[in-house]
Amino acid sequence: MILALETSCDETAVAVFDPARGLIGEWIHSQMAMHERYGGVVPDLATREHLRTVAPLLERARGVTEDFRAITRVAVTHGPGLAGCLAIGTAGAKAFSLGLGVPLSGVNHLRGHAFSPFIALHEKNPAEFAESFAKLLPHLGLIVSGGNTLLFRLDERRKITVISSTRDDAAGEALDKGAKLLGLGYPGGPLIEKLAAQGKADAFDFPRGIGPRSDLDFSFSGLKTSLRYQLEKMTEAEVAARTPDLCASYQQAVIDALARKTGLALDQSGYASVGLSGGVANNRTLRATLEAVAKRHRLPLLAAQPKHTGDNAGMIAFAAWVDPSVRTAALGELRIEPSLELAG
Repeated sequence: MILALETSCDETAVAVFDPARGLIGEWIHSQMAMHERYGGVVPDLATREHLRTVAPLLERARGVTEDFRAITRVAVTHGPGLAGCLAIGTAGAKAFSLGLGVPLSGVNHLRGHAFSPFIALHEKNPAEFAESFAKLLPHLGLIVSGGNTLLFRLDERRKITVISSTRDDAAGEALDKGAKLLGLGYPGGPLIEKLAAQGKADAFDFPRGIGPRSDLDFSFSGLKTSLRYQLEKMTEAEVAARTPDLCASYQQAVIDALARKTGLALDQSGYASVGLSGGVANNRTLRATLEAVAKRHRLPLLAAQPKHTGDNAGMIAFAAWVDPSVRTAALGELRIEPSLELAG
């Protein structure tokens, strides 16, 4: 069994993974309510909250691991993320590895997201997972979160190659900043999605940041600027009355850019499946749109389960098992890597 810790930002998470059964325990403490009053994550506060909550979460894992005797490996997110937050999880993982006398592995947070759409496939039938997984490769994955937006190729050897990323803002960052411009609060993405359901997606013509057809990179900074210019043309009363339309149009511009680039990547190379993961992957409109893109290319869409779209330890435990790039490390060798790249 693998005991995993995730403390890269503002969620403290612990999970236990059994290759024969799947994830047998997942526990998360969210700091969202605490950071909401500040309009975003405050690193120092996040670090202190991890320090306060990681031990109680680990204690909850005791019951499903025979007092931790069943643990054969410890895995922990070692980047990217906030350095202070990562340090708490890494210190805890090292302590457990030393105390239990089991190997320790550092897992790239983005690689956790990359493999998260396959967790449900494993849970469905662990015994036949390897065969089912192989049929879905090569795989085109889209990671969409507050800090990252990228497309990657997962080949038959389970090697990841990044084929495009964002040149400026990530999609989730663009949604959060758009919500701030509209005075909606934090976290912005879910608030925009809620109001967008009441508005018209074609009410305002916001830029898609597409660029040349051969260019797979994303760009969302111009979209944010366009929203600001649009708001400057409107009175407070007009903005209040048309906030749902603004949200729907702004959100659609983000989703259109994601969908078009994904479709273009599918046109340029052969794939057996499409994946969607990361915090923004929980957006229902985005899921439906990517489902349509995959269907047009006659491919299955594997979207991460909602509980595995945000920061969670379940994906870290699963990646530690399924990702061939994850290696065990001596206690002194494992380093915090706040800006660790996905490929490697």
